[in-house]
Amino acid sequence: MTEYASVRYLVDDVQAAVDFYTTHLGFTLNTNAAPAFADVVRGPLRLLLSGPASSGARATPDDATAAGRNRIHLVVADLDTEITRLNGAGLPLRSGPVAGPGGRQILLADPAGNLVELFQPAG
Repeated sequence: MTEYASVRYLVDDVQAAVDFYTTHLGFTLNTNAAPAFADVVRGPLRLLLSGPASSGARATPDDATAAGRNRIHLVVADLDTEITRLNGAGLPLRSGPVAGPGGRQILLADPAGNLVELFQPAG
């Protein structure tokens, strides 16, 4: 059995989230029980996409459902190529490229507003 690091994202529309992650960010569909739940996988990351009818969403207090600064972090080989590809797909970026000592990054949001960081390491 494959071991994954799992992250749960609460989403408004499970199918829209599945389409976003599989079409634009290289995830593969593992389970689809839309409209309640689906999970997608990329390498060792399992992203649990929980719709309003899922048990994961029902267990969340009302004041904890807003998307915040937490995000998944995906390493890419060429950030500029990814920016061009995402812009070509009509996806709005939430930030321009930001450079730091460890590399460069951009932020985009999934259809529910959850943040995704694409990061190109320095070097």
